[in-house]
Amino acid sequence: MAAKKQEKGDPNSQTVCRNRRARFEYDILDEINCGIVLTGSEVKSIRNGKIAIEEAFARVRSGELWLVGADIAVYPQATVMNHEPKRIRKLLIRKQELQKVVESAAQKGLTLVPLAVFFSRGFVKVSVAIAKGRKLHDKREALKRKEDTREMRNATLRRR
Repeated sequence: MAAKKQEKGDPNSQTVCRNRRARFEYDILDEINCGIVLTGSEVKSIRNGKIAIEEAFARVRSGELWLVGADIAVYPQATVMNHEPKRIRKLLIRKQELQKVVESAAQKGLTLVPLAVFFSRGFVKVSVAIAKGRKLHDKREALKRKEDTREMRNATLRRR
């Protein structure tokens, strides 16, 4: 049912922004959906698609999860009540999930990367992944694998 709403362009359930580079540069180990604490002008700006999470990352500080480096553009109609575009924003997550994230983030070589920002039932959500960075040869191998599958798919389509 949610997929049908998304197809019709329902503003209450749609993906606003994706971090496409994250799946190329990192091996995704686990994914968690979080809420995010925002001001009114930030929500309106996100509804307009004025958000960038390519350079963002998540951090655990004093038992809470924070989104650092996400750029939400200033909403022009907000005038004096506008927000700071690159401020640190708190992510809302259950305690059990937070413990899992804290344990994973403490391991060497793992990082927390935002994958997507989306609306779910009218609320802004952020999909955060526990990820491990890829080396250059791993990236080349992934590109080669992707190209091979594309060639195989095209070959089967040509035969039909």
